[in-house]
Amino acid sequence: MLRVLSANLLYGRADAGALLELVRALEVTVVAVQELGPRQAEALATLLPHGKLEPTPEGTGLGIALRHPGEVEWLPLPHRDACVARLSPSGWPGLAREVEILNAHLANPVIGVPAGWHHRRGQVAGLAAYLASAEPRPRALVGDFNATPAWPAYRRLAAELDDAAVLAAARSGRAPEPTWGPYPGSPRLLRIDHVLIDAFDVLDFRVFRLPGSDHSAVVADLAV
Repeated sequence: MLRVLSANLLYGRADAGALLELVRALEVTVVAVQELGPRQAEALATLLPHGKLEPTPEGTGLGIALRHPGEVEWLPLPHRDACVARLSPSGWPGLAREVEILNAHLANPVIGVPAGWHHRRGQVAGLAAYLASAEPRPRALVGDFNATPAWPAYRRLAAELDDAAVLAAARSGRAPEPTWGPYPGSPRLLRIDHVLIDAFDVLDFRVFRLPGSDHSAVVADLAV
C-alpha cells in the first residue's frame, strides 16, 4: 500500500512542524507538495529522504518526497512544471509492479487574467497529452488543481481517471470534504485539491487541517 499526502503550503507559510508531525503520525510514504518553502523541505527530508524537493525562498516550489528510493523527473508544462515519481518493486517493499505519482499545481484562473488562463490551458493540455501517451501502469495525479469538479480543467483531467475522494466517500455514504478556504483558519468551502487515479484501488481517503495554510492536506491510501 502507498499512503500519499498532497498539500498546498501557502507560499511556504504552513507550519513545518505540524506538517512533519502529520507525516510521522500517519506513516505517509509519498508526499506531494505545492508552494513549497525551505523550512518545509528541510523538515520533510528528515523523514522522507528520497525523491526531489525544489523549494524557493518565496515559497513557490514543488516536489515529491519519498520514504524509499524512486526515479523522479520534471514534466515540462507552461508556467509551472509537474513532478513525476516512478516507484518500482525493487525499491519499495510489497509493491507488486511499477507505479507512478504525478504532482501538479495548476495556475489560478483568477490571478493574472488573461495570462493565467493561457498558462492554465497549456498545463491541462500538457497533462492530458502525457496521460494519453504514457505507458499503462497504476498512476495517480495529485495536487492543487485550483478547480472544483464543476470546472473544465478538472473534468478534462478526470475524463480517463477516477477521483479517489469520490470513490471513498461513496463507500461511506457521505460527500467528499472541501479542501480550501479563503484564509488559513477559515471554514473549507471548495474542493480543489485532488487525487485522480488509474488502476489503483482506494482503501481510504482523508482530509486534515494544516496550520498556516489555506488548504487542507489530503491523504489517500492506494493499493495496486
